[in-house]
Amino acid sequence: MSFPRLATFSVNGNARYGLVTDRGIVDLSARHAGDYPTLREVIAAGALTRLTEAAAHQAADFPLDAIAWQPPIPAPEKIICIGVNYPDRNAEYKDGQDAPKYPSMFMRTPRSFVGHETPLLRPRASAQLDYEGEVVLVIGKPGRHIPESSALDHIAAITLCNEGTIRDWVRHAKFNVTQGKNFDATGSLGPWLVPYSDESQIADIRLTTRVNGETLQDDRTGRLIFGFRYLINYISTFTTLVPGDVIVTGTPTGAGARFDPPRYLKPGDVVEVEAEGIGILRNGVADEV
Repeated sequence: MSFPRLATFSVNGNARYGLVTDRGIVDLSARHAGDYPTLREVIAAGALTRLTEAAAHQAADFPLDAIAWQPPIPAPEKIICIGVNYPDRNAEYKDGQDAPKYPSMFMRTPRSFVGHETPLLRPRASAQLDYEGEVVLVIGKPGRHIPESSALDHIAAITLCNEGTIRDWVRHAKFNVTQGKNFDATGSLGPWLVPYSDESQIADIRLTTRVNGETLQDDRTGRLIFGFRYLINYISTFTTLVPGDVIVTGTPTGAGARFDPPRYLKPGDVVEVEAEGIGILRNGVADEV
C-alpha cells in the first residue's frame, strides 16, 4: 500500500500510536507523546502529515504481529452516525417513500467499538448482531455553521467502520435506535487513519463488506444521498465539530437483516470492510462472556 497509515495500538497493555509500514510500525508516541499524547492531539495540531513524513524512512519499532490494534481516535468527543445514505438502502425499507429530505443520524459511544482484528461481541441479550460497512470522516479543523464550499477543509483523515447493530434492540422504542447501536464491542473502527489530501481521494470510493469471504455489500461513495460536504455543513449547524470527531457516513444495501431469512453474525464468522485507498478492517465474532 502506498498511502500513509497512522494507527493507535497497544503493546503489553500500553497505548501508543505510530506509522504503519510494510516493515512494521514506527512508534511515533515514543518520539512525540510529550507534545501529542494521542492521535487526537496530532490531528488538532495539524501535524499528521509532518509526523508521517518524518517517520517514513525510520526503522520499525514493532512487528505488526506484536501489537493489538485499537480504534484510531481514543475518546472522541462525538461519534455521529448517518443512516439510510445510499439510494438502494432507502429502497430496502419498502415504505414507498422517496429519499429523505434530511439525513437520519444517531450517536454512538466509544465503548461500543473495538479495533482491527479484535472480535465483535454478540451480546447475551440478542442473537441479532448485524454488520454495516461504512467510510468514516475524521474532523481535523473545528467549526460551526461550516459552508459546503469549505467543508472538506475540515477533514483530517478517513478510516473505516463496521457499524455493528443489534437489530431487535433498534426497535425497542418508537423514535430512536440508540439501544441497538451502543452495545459494548459490537462495532469496529480502523484499522488506521489515512490523512486526507483532496476531494478526489473520497469522491467515489468503492466500499465492500464481506462475511466469510462472500461479498454482501458493494457500493461507491459517489452515490451517497447526502455527500460529505453536505453532512459536515448540516451537522455543524447544530453542533460544533472539533478535532477528532468521527462521522460514520452510512452503509450500502446488503446488511444481514435484509436477507430472507436474515443472516446475522455468529461466533466464528469473519467480517471484512474494504475501501479503495483506505484498506481492510477485519474482525471475527465471539459471544459475550
